[in-house]
Amino acid sequence: MTWWQALILGIVQGLTEFLPVSSSGHLTIGQELLHVHFADGDMLLFDVIVHAATVCATIVILYKEIGQLLRGTFLTTRWNSEKVYVSKLLLSMIPVFVVGMFFKEHVAAIFGSGLEMVGTCLLMTAALLCFAHFAKPRPREEISWWHAFIIGIAQAVAVLPGLSRSGATIATGIILGNNKEKVSHFSFLMVLIPVLGAAFLDLMDILKGEVVSELGWGTMLVGFIASFVTGCLACKWMLEIVKKQKLLYFAVYCAIVGVFAIIYGLY
Repeated sequence: MTWWQALILGIVQGLTEFLPVSSSGHLTIGQELLHVHFADGDMLLFDVIVHAATVCATIVILYKEIGQLLRGTFLTTRWNSEKVYVSKLLLSMIPVFVVGMFFKEHVAAIFGSGLEMVGTCLLMTAALLCFAHFAKPRPREEISWWHAFIIGIAQAVAVLPGLSRSGATIATGIILGNNKEKVSHFSFLMVLIPVLGAAFLDLMDILKGEVVSELGWGTMLVGFIASFVTGCLACKWMLEIVKKQKLLYFAVYCAIVGVFAIIYGLY
């Protein structure tokens, strides 16, 4: 993979990670259109790198909320709302942790399963967003423990390429009757530890020589920076989109791209 291909794919990842259109699906489509061919394991490694960049973008955009949670969690011994919120975030991470620990090889295999899989999952994303758009609002301001776990299951299922993580988690939260803005914040925060943890483990494997990658450090850095910069812009944009209830537009977009991916993959 060349540096300019890494640049384009990094921009694609940054723009689509926070928008409910599936960054992994768009990365797969981008790789096909750019004729990018990865060695074994490199595709998943690059995916982890650019996802780590968008996690860093989340930290930059939501630094006030994250700072408040950290202060409330570690600078006081009393049980407070910050500790409750962080506990719910940790609970939501359990399903994706299980998938990452016990089904990593299966996930890697799915990522190479072709555009037909991506297109099908994009259509599933479109359906979820439609359900969320027409869901009747309910006066629930706080995300319950049970809802946090269900949203976590949605995140775990969204490891499938083409099934949007932000779309699945936000839509699930809305369908369950939660406040749209609070669900979007919860969705962006719940991915921090899993993605950074996966990136750290992959980096340790490379440094120890257990994983041999043909991706150059320069190429990975270009992809990381491109994903980080565009991710900062997309994160702020998505928070405004959820407030204005425009998820249906993305449902239509996902349906169109999903059909395109299926047709392109077949022919």
